This record gives sequence, structure tokens and C-alpha cells, in this order.
Amino acid sequence: MNVRRYISTAVIAGTSALGLLALSACSTPDAGGSNGKVQVTASFYPMQFLAEEIGGKHVEVSNLTEPGVEPHDLELSPKQTAQLGESDAVVYLKGLQPAVDDAVQQSDVRNVADAASLTGLEKHGTEVDGHHHSTGDNHSHSESEGGSDPHIWLDPVKYAEVAKGVNKTLAKADPDHKADYQKNTDALVKKLDGLNTEFKDGLKNRPSQTFITTHAAFGYLAERYGLTEEAISGLDPESEPSANRVKELHALAKKHHVSTVFFETIANPATAKSLAGDLGLKTDVLDPLEGITDKSRGKDYFGVMQANLAALQKAFDNK
Repeated sequence: MNVRRYISTAVIAGTSALGLLALSACSTPDAGGSNGKVQVTASFYPMQFLAEEIGGKHVEVSNLTEPGVEPHDLELSPKQTAQLGESDAVVYLKGLQPAVDDAVQQSDVRNVADAASLTGLEKHGTEVDGHHHSTGDNHSHSESEGGSDPHIWLDPVKYAEVAKGVNKTLAKADPDHKADYQKNTDALVKKLDGLNTEFKDGLKNRPSQTFITTHAAFGYLAERYGLTEEAISGLDPESEPSANRVKELHALAKKHHVSTVFFETIANPATAKSLAGDLGLKTDVLDPLEGITDKSRGKDYFGVMQANLAALQKAFDNK
């Protein structure tokens, strides 16, 4: 556990061996914080949610990404970097936030849960009409639009796999409460299994399975439930679509009788709304759950995911 103790040279010089033992015992509580809790730093909301659900009353979780801030663009302040380095445990997703990746690599935190290493990553972001294309055979896409997709938390099955890994990290950081962490993890995994069933049952036998959204955040969700995601942009929510991509989307929307173009709560909705206007389609929110804000349809992970399910059902039923 990364407990930092500051004892003046004068105190050390004048303290007996017995006194040092007593002082050491007092300054090493069950966790690293002054409140006796494990100090956990999470990189952004989905990691914060896991740490809080699994850690329960034994942890104090700090989120590096403020509500409403686009996680991909996060820049860390010196204070945040120092906070991360002083943590008892860090929960992050390598490859999503370069600034966090660098800070973790440079820190000496021993208890680190990297969500990307706890489940399998796949490549998404360059699909056209449900099929993968590279720049070699489809010049409307650049390499920056595709790649290893970090949005694993939008698949309840993969998110459950990550939860089990976070459990092991917290148990290593605080072995005295290992049983509690396991109990909390079992409860969370059970809820995620239930959410998976809700999506599976709620999205089967739909007249169409194609949906259009702002950026390619929903590739894992689409694969899990037999849907086809068509993203205006690639994996980068701030990238602008090419003219060819917009032309493709016009054709795809007509071919698959798409009723709705989805935009997000954090990313700029202008392109999505413009496309919908050109095609005479409706717009709605499909939340990539990168943060909870006042605009979120739900107060936590499960609430937002259930709102996403309802939005997809409504869009597919409006064919």
C-alpha cells in the first residue's frame, strides 16, 4: 500500500525503538488515507463506477476527468499527476487517455488495474454497411478513424470481466477487506448479467438492426446484440467526416430505413443534427457513458445504459 509517512529527523533521533514501532502502527491504517480508506484514482467515469461499486465503504475514489469533460482530450494538472502518484490504487484504461497513460507509467503505484488488459480489445471504426474497410479499399476512411476500440464498458459482458480484475487489484491493495471486495464484485457482476439479458431480450427480432451515431463508441454493444453501428466519425469523437462518408451515410440510411441519428451528451451534435436534417430523420441521444452530467439520462451506469436501450428500441420500432 502506498502509504507516505513524514517524520522529522529530530523525532527519529530522539525516539526509542518501541516508540517507532508504535508510531508506525498508528500511521499504517487499513488504507493509505488519513480517513482510513484506500485512496483510489480513477481515470474517468466508468473506472470510477467500478472502483466505488467494488470498493464500497473501504475506498475513497477520485476521478481525474471532471463531469462534462471529453475524456479523450484530458490533460492532467501537476496536482492531478501528484495525486495519482500518491494513490494506493489506480484504475484506468490504457489507450484512451494518453496523459493518464504517461502519468501511470511514470508513477511508482504498485496496485494498478488497466481495464484494457482485463478483457479483449477489438478493432472498430472503419465499418461501412456492416463490413470492415481499410484505406486500401475505401478511401473515405483514414487510418485514424479505426483502431483498437477502448469502449469496452458499453458491453456489459466485457465490463463484468473488467470488474473482476479491479476486484483483484483492490484486494491486493487492501487484503484485510478482500472478502468484502469479492462480495461487492459478485453483486455487481450479477447486475451486469441482468443488464446483458435486458439488452439481449430487448433488441431481438427488430425490423432493422442498423443505427447511426456520432462516433464509433458502440462497436462492442453492436457486436454483442447483433446490431450494425454506422458512425459519422471514427473512434475520435472530434474528427470530421469526409464528403464520401456523408454520402455513404445518406445511402445507408435509406437502404436500412434508419429513422434516427444519435448524438451524444458531451461531443458536439452539429454534424449529427445536420445529417438528420438533410435526410428528414429524427435525432436522439445515445450516451457513450464517458461521464455523468446533468444532461445524462440516468444517475449512474445502469440508469444510462437502460436509457440507451430504450432509445435504441424506440429508433428501431419507428421503421
